[in-house]
Amino acid sequence: MPDLPVQPHPGLPALTGPVEVVGAGLLGTSIGLACRRAGLEVLLTDTSAENVRTASGLGAGRARTTDDRPVLVVVAVPPDHLGAVIAAALDATEGTGAVVTDVGSVKGVPLAAVAEHPGAERYVGSHPMAGSERSGPLAGSASLFDGRPWAITPHAGSDPAAVETVEALVRLAGGVPVWLTPAEHDRAVARTSHVPHLLSALVAGRLAAGPENHLALSGQGVRDVTRVAAGDPRLYGQIVSANADAVVALLDEVRAELDRVRDAVGRGDRAALEQVLEHGVAGTRVIPAKHGGPARPMASVWVSVPDHPGELARLLADAVASEVNIEDIRIDHDPGRPVGLVELLVEESRAEHLLASLESRGWCSHR
Repeated sequence: MPDLPVQPHPGLPALTGPVEVVGAGLLGTSIGLACRRAGLEVLLTDTSAENVRTASGLGAGRARTTDDRPVLVVVAVPPDHLGAVIAAALDATEGTGAVVTDVGSVKGVPLAAVAEHPGAERYVGSHPMAGSERSGPLAGSASLFDGRPWAITPHAGSDPAAVETVEALVRLAGGVPVWLTPAEHDRAVARTSHVPHLLSALVAGRLAAGPENHLALSGQGVRDVTRVAAGDPRLYGQIVSANADAVVALLDEVRAELDRVRDAVGRGDRAALEQVLEHGVAGTRVIPAKHGGPARPMASVWVSVPDHPGELARLLADAVASEVNIEDIRIDHDPGRPVGLVELLVEESRAEHLLASLESRGWCSHR
């Protein structure tokens, strides 16, 4: 397919291809699919020929040839290899003016690896805050980045035109640009991703040797807290190690807080314990709501749903009929009965209306 200019964001030049994606895993394949959705030619490179074949078969692009001349190279490889692959991409595109970006989870380490490279002005780091517990090209999706924050992290020597090219990619893929320095980015992801992942792993680890009669009491709460702990240990080991300074600083804060919690519980100091818990509640309220807006008061409506085909669809149809917008949905399974417990998250002011509407349609529900 010939390159088709993509309608630019006001003030941005149109992004035209070819775009090369180095690393045809989940993120790389998704970027390829998003670029193809916009009509751009995509070139795929990966150390695994099977990944290239699979991503190509999904429509994410074609294998790069030696004659291809990309205008943008997107590096989507594991953290341990970012610096070397970014440098290789700068070498391979020397004299062409091609821009190089990466989508790695840490920005300081790869920047340090290429800061003295003669083509460093063509490099602009970036990081889409999107992903999945699944990995590999088969998990890719053209819509993976739609509405998701995507950090753009130019360094002091970045060419402004290169920065604009990366922003055009972000917007083309459906992402929402968030501007940070590399150091700010690494502190931010330590707070919002890396340390939470480690704490989730610690909690999940307490379950690994738990007696069966203890684990029988597991509910949605422990599943929520431990969900991210199921991620690939080797990948997250690379990510956390690459962001060691920011992670260790936050872990020191957490360790001090944990000592205070232990002391409060041991002394029976209810006031001190409640202060910690209230601080946690305050933290949940500052997490941005959907579309990046301010957090709004939410309430949960719980509904018992028979474990039969079509029942969940019927519940959602009845929720739509109640004219209440469902902000989120979670499902917990009752191990002792053939029913599931569905949690519908709605604006607090609409919860009672939804509750009454569902009960009038025969659902067993409560708040």
